[in-house]
Amino acid sequence: MVANLFSSFDPSTSFALSLNWLSSMIFLILVPSLFWLIPSRIVMIWTMLTLFVHKEFKILINNPNYKGSTLIFSSLLVFILLNNFMGLFPYIFTASSHLNFSLYLSIPLWLSFMIFGWIKNTSHMLAHLAPQGAPNTLLPFLVLVESISNLIRPGTLAIRLTANMIAGHLLITLLGNSGPLMNSFMLNILILTQILLLTLESAVSIIQSYVFSILVTLYSSEIN
Repeated sequence: MVANLFSSFDPSTSFALSLNWLSSMIFLILVPSLFWLIPSRIVMIWTMLTLFVHKEFKILINNPNYKGSTLIFSSLLVFILLNNFMGLFPYIFTASSHLNFSLYLSIPLWLSFMIFGWIKNTSHMLAHLAPQGAPNTLLPFLVLVESISNLIRPGTLAIRLTANMIAGHLLITLLGNSGPLMNSFMLNILILTQILLLTLESAVSIIQSYVFSILVTLYSSEIN
């Protein structure tokens, strides 16, 4: 029995099992099979999506020495995108609406960028802490602000993804629970509203995966 509204996002709610996290790996069964099939429209769409994302990230990195470095960011976008879409289906656990999921993606990437940047480009990283042309009296304050904003980057990435995914799901759940109390006319309006919300959530799923991967790409380009 659901104790409150947020318990529907509990990993162990369904059947008292914690295996719900395996839902984030369901697409691994489906995606590799595309590469063993005769080229079809699905494979063409997948290839077009991959090339489009590669071109977008290549412009942001803007460094010809890092060939193929967009692969990890493209994979990150597809991974988050598919997990966001999985959560829109009934009885499938939404892994991307949990901080555990998003923090495990953002913290290792951010930490690896920081370690690489401070070891290989120490002077460049120090220059980022003091913006060019800033008055000398404000430099200590600006260094403090830049340091704090750099430290909270993985947290803001994780919270942005989690908050946007859980907000729409909560609204859909809240409206769906009020369905049995409505008459037939209001129920039709509710169904139409739910369809519109699902359409909006589909757009949010795409946008949030794109924003997450784009911001990670921008953070990586700052250390070069």
